[in-house]
Amino acid sequence: MANLSGLPRSHDRAAFGLRRRLIALAAALALSGCAVGQGGYPAPAAVVEAGRAADTAHAVIRWNDAAAAPMHGPLAGMPILLKDNIETADMPTTAGSLALANNAPGRDAPLVARLRAAGAAIVGKTNLSEWANIRSSRSISGWSAVGGQTLNPYDPARTPCGSSSGSGAAVALGLVPVAIGTETDGSITCPASVNGVVGFKPTVGLVSRTHIVPISHSQDTAGPMATTVRDAARVLTEIAGSDPADPATVEADARRVDYPAALDAGSLRGARIGVMRFLTGYSAETQAVFERNLLALRDAGAILVDLPQGPDDDAMGEAELTVLMFELKHDLNAYLGSTDPAQVKTRDLADVIAFNAAEPRETALFGQDLFERAQATAGLDDPAYVEARAVSLRLAGEEGIDRLMRAHDLVALVAPTTSRAWTTDREDQDDMQGSASQLAAIAGYPHLTVPMGFDRGMPVGLSFVGGKWDDARVLSLGYAFEQATHARRPPGAVSH
Repeated sequence: MANLSGLPRSHDRAAFGLRRRLIALAAALALSGCAVGQGGYPAPAAVVEAGRAADTAHAVIRWNDAAAAPMHGPLAGMPILLKDNIETADMPTTAGSLALANNAPGRDAPLVARLRAAGAAIVGKTNLSEWANIRSSRSISGWSAVGGQTLNPYDPARTPCGSSSGSGAAVALGLVPVAIGTETDGSITCPASVNGVVGFKPTVGLVSRTHIVPISHSQDTAGPMATTVRDAARVLTEIAGSDPADPATVEADARRVDYPAALDAGSLRGARIGVMRFLTGYSAETQAVFERNLLALRDAGAILVDLPQGPDDDAMGEAELTVLMFELKHDLNAYLGSTDPAQVKTRDLADVIAFNAAEPRETALFGQDLFERAQATAGLDDPAYVEARAVSLRLAGEEGIDRLMRAHDLVALVAPTTSRAWTTDREDQDDMQGSASQLAAIAGYPHLTVPMGFDRGMPVGLSFVGGKWDDARVLSLGYAFEQATHARRPPGAVSH
């Protein structure tokens, strides 16, 4: 995207529609007296004005009327939306909860500071599944008490998935070329897949988590959601890096590379890629789309190796939930303690639970059983926590991704990210079918989803998973697949 003033390359057809829309928007706004900003993108104020009118999915929780972009930088003028659990100095950060409605400590998360330094314009905050889907086992993806229900732009009766629901929907609608999401397990990759966009969960520790409302220091990370792999790579290059306040990022500066420069449309040639056949439960339609795309991978030169067996999914999932419950209490208490007590009255998880119990708007649709379970945990020196983290990391990493890749001499693993978006009707039988997120989430390894086609008119993505710090290679493989298939179609261009 370096040519033509930072707009997507015209030969990249998946990006061409966005390019035309941005140019048309810029021209229309210029004719009406609105300025075109840096990098060929519309000026931030124009993006905000147009976005308010175009957000039919209720993706954006708050537009930033004061948005501005520096004159220069690798992302000069690029409008970016942030999930509303990421702090900015100029907007509140709520995580979708009324308990944090006044949380405006006036500080930028390090990743936001990096975006601004690179020339990006932070034009608003996106809605999310409240508390990033960790409050209740019955939570509703894309719903928060602050932002209401985000809709899937391809079908408003179907879920946008979560918890980075608004980020995925906003990019799908073309409100911005890139939004930032966060993931603990599936919260970037699932909404990217069902909203028909690219989503990248980096290696945990590549991007700082400081001043992001947390769930788990073992698994949390922020990452880009974009219309193209190239734009995701551009943004990742700018947000990656070490942060003294986040010990997990100690290696980030040494590991960070120029991710767009590492993209190679021929990188699938000769690449040995494992097909995670042990992941099951996908819809028949998604499975058929996946099989067709395996042929596309072979046509691009990949050597595919079927993997019928993976780690013990039940044991891994049980250990993961234990880890999340312990770390949620520890990490959220630390975050709440860092906020301004004049703005945030809930100073720890127990206070949040009490707040929710007294606030009908919070509990009208579902409860807070996971919060209550987390509150009942002891500290991180509890043997139950120590054992659970060791088990989950061993099964997902050493005996999971690492073993599979080493035993078969693989450079990556693939599977459908998930099936088509399910309905938001809690009473019907249309539920989530299949997921590829857990292994990479628990191990802390990179996971990229790229649009691969449609299941009954709803987009589905292909997941690429790599080893620790293999972010550049995973992005390059996904880029090669994207360039070979050009499967993305925006909402309105798909027949049901």
